[in-house]
Amino acid sequence: MVVTLKDVAERAGVSRSAVSRTFTDGASVSIKMRRKVEKAARELGYSPNALASSLTTGRTKLIGLVSNNFHNPIFLEVFDLFTRGLQDRGLRPLLVNLSDETDPENSVRMLRQYSVDGVVVASSTLPHGFAKAFRDAGVPVVHSFGRYSSNPQVHVVGIDNVECGRTAAATLVERGYSNVAFLGGPEAATSTQDRYAGFLSELAKHPNIKLSHSFANAYSFDAGRDEMLRLLKNEPAEAYFCGDDVLSIGALSAIRESGLSVPGDIGLIGLNDMEMARWQNIDLTTIHQPIRQIVNSSIELMEATLTEPQRYPEARIFPCTVIERGTLRPVSTNA
Repeated sequence: MVVTLKDVAERAGVSRSAVSRTFTDGASVSIKMRRKVEKAARELGYSPNALASSLTTGRTKLIGLVSNNFHNPIFLEVFDLFTRGLQDRGLRPLLVNLSDETDPENSVRMLRQYSVDGVVVASSTLPHGFAKAFRDAGVPVVHSFGRYSSNPQVHVVGIDNVECGRTAAATLVERGYSNVAFLGGPEAATSTQDRYAGFLSELAKHPNIKLSHSFANAYSFDAGRDEMLRLLKNEPAEAYFCGDDVLSIGALSAIRESGLSVPGDIGLIGLNDMEMARWQNIDLTTIHQPIRQIVNSSIELMEATLTEPQRYPEARIFPCTVIERGTLRPVSTNA
């Protein structure tokens, strides 16, 4: 049988309202009363009903976790860190898949139906309009992995994708490559645009280096593989900055299947440093994105925003570093 609030009240010899106050955050109850109620609850195995509590407090503690990148394995790690981090703080994640969504208003209406207290938009490809739509509707929001801005309209936590593009280009120049290319994700994605812009700006300092670019239709293994197979039909570049690890791994598969070697024939550098990139049969040189720090900071910012909804929007940007593995040739002594 389900243990009820009434059962706890009878065991503790107190009123039902005393039990309710004991399990309501911020409610006034004496230490003696709290100990008596908690002891009875433990003895009976009682757990307070979260939905009933939300009717009293007006807070559900539900946090909508919104993403559209479910095909990218890196988000398994992202979701794991977010759900555990929110739960550790007494918040309840509600995972929402927006893979086919184009209208942010639909997302706002859906999450309002669940009475979420806040929303984390965890995506590097959704436009800032998605996060802004929640803010405009009065829902506290944090955009994780969003586009950096010195004057953000919502809270943004992530990396400087332009700087990552510069870092990738400088790494390829350092290795002495004279024919390089950018293989990005969806062209419309802000992360793709910014990584390409940084790549271009750094290579503009080296006009003797041949440069080309192309875009895959998604941040996925199949998209990276298909695009590289297409590129290999003509004269490929000596090295590619793939705008994401999963694209890099798809490209690596295509290169090897074509009878070429990495880095002997073609060099690759990715971005993210996902767990798979460290596998021995992949051994991908990549740019490390500090995902754990981004997620933790996003949760901290969400907690602060729930307490202070009018908090001024801020951007928290984390630095990235190159992780040396085996898909680029060594640094050229002549570079």
